[in-house]
Amino acid sequence: QVQLVESGGGLAQPGGSLRLSCAASGITFDIYAMGWYRQAPGSQRELVAGISRAGRTNYANSVSGRFTISRDNAKNTVYLQMNSLKVEDTAVYYCKADRLPWSYWGQGTQVTVSS
Repeated sequence: QVQLVESGGGLAQPGGSLRLSCAASGITFDIYAMGWYRQAPGSQRELVAGISRAGRTNYANSVSGRFTISRDNAKNTVYLQMNSLKVEDTAVYYCKADRLPWSYWGQGTQVTVSS
């Protein structure tokens, strides 16, 4: 059974930081591309950051320079370090594992940025 479990969400002030983690089980983690997505109320789910099997990263323009995605294959975990948080970063954050034709989603973790 595949499980992706996100953690690390919560409340942060504008300008603050949070670190999200996504622990995977039930898959051969190091052959999957991993990504972080987010969905704000009334909006579509959007890609925030992705990391390939080889460690190549890509970011949405809105988070480039503030967020960093990384992976630890020994721990079957992908991380999202979020710095300089803005109110507009408020959303539910989801991790996703991709290896076509398979893809798996986590249940999400809420991130709220508010003063």
